[in-house]
Amino acid sequence: MELQLALDLVNIPEAKQVVAEVGEHIDIVEIGTPVVINEGLHAVKAIKEAFPHLRVLADLKIMDAGGYEVMKASEAGADIITVLGVSDDSTIKGAVAEARKQGKQVMVDMINVKDIEGRAQELDAFGVDYICVHSGYDHQAEGKNSFEELAAIKRVVKHAKTAVAGGIKLETLPEAIQAKPDLVIVGGGITGQSDKKSVAAKMNQLVKDA
Repeated sequence: MELQLALDLVNIPEAKQVVAEVGEHIDIVEIGTPVVINEGLHAVKAIKEAFPHLRVLADLKIMDAGGYEVMKASEAGADIITVLGVSDDSTIKGAVAEARKQGKQVMVDMINVKDIEGRAQELDAFGVDYICVHSGYDHQAEGKNSFEELAAIKRVVKHAKTAVAGGIKLETLPEAIQAKPDLVIVGGGITGQSDKKSVAAKMNQLVKDA
């Protein structure tokens, strides 16, 4: 099981500062959608250059032009690129084909997918690397829980790894671990804490002991 740090509400210098602080306790650093919108793919490039030992995920939430956008993110140094599960099949297949060509990986974000189990089966057949259940900001406000969705995906996928994201904190991490994802994604649960390093260390310990 691995730990991914999601950076959403930072600029490039702040992102570097956070990663410098917690980098030894994480496996993947995510350049979140708000950062990509505010800073562009320069943010991906900057973090990959500053921390070459870490894998970098570009949370592009691709909805169209899968191949082209994966190519651009790959050029910037992204190791993993996200595509939305609600996208057209051709978009996802195009993203996967380009990722293979570049030696990169694709994560599908299942936010707002209605038939989680059915779609996960299709995505698995397309050869995506990760399928992520995601309670977004708006869902979290409604108290939505993604662990049931994760269980549904794990029942049907044969090849893809699973990831879980959305509002995970140190207190709720054991529940997330119990659901046995391959990857746990934490944002504010680390970045919003005053002692980021010690929280990241504790979370990483729990994840690695799982």
